[in-house]
Amino acid sequence: MALMETFYLSHGAPTLAIDETVPARKFFQSWQQSAYKEKPSSILVISAHWETAQPTVNVVDRNDTIYDFYGFPKPLYQIKYTPPGAPELAKRVKELLLASGIEHVDEDKKRGLDHGAWVPLMFMYPEADIPVCQLSVQSDRDGTHHYNMGKALAPLREEGVLILGSGSAVHNLGSRLPDGSPVPSWALEFDNWLKDALIEGR
Repeated sequence: MALMETFYLSHGAPTLAIDETVPARKFFQSWQQSAYKEKPSSILVISAHWETAQPTVNVVDRNDTIYDFYGFPKPLYQIKYTPPGAPELAKRVKELLLASGIEHVDEDKKRGLDHGAWVPLMFMYPEADIPVCQLSVQSDRDGTHHYNMGKALAPLREEGVLILGSGSAVHNLGSRLPDGSPVPSWALEFDNWLKDALIEGR
């Protein structure tokens, strides 16, 4: 079995699902042809839109589509992306996290996929035939906590699991400017710092 890569995706606004002018949409649509041709056995998504006090996995047989946003065009709420759940992967994620020293991992037996997962996946894997599991983040914990979670999950790459982080490097809708505006200096500075930190292995 091929060693799976790990990716971090900026999934953009939910309207990516219905707006054909968004450049990222074309990138996601060409995923299997241009970006990543290996077909995973299952997918683990860590989305910025699922925050819990303790790490939590969704343990379901079939994923529902969660519309975790408000005030968007009606067609967005009519989209369904319902791939199989990945209960075995969820149990494996829990096992790895507990073995790494994380004291408690919860199971959510009802939750489906939030838009941080289903919006990119509906273009990347439109057949919706690959089992998907989500893992929550703990926004009150630091980077070290999440880095260690990632380290604990690394063996999944050898088990055919595609690991996707989904969110945005910066996310401040309160200071969003009209399309075509220059990038705010604070966002550009952080983006450059993040890029340098990743390239330098920090």
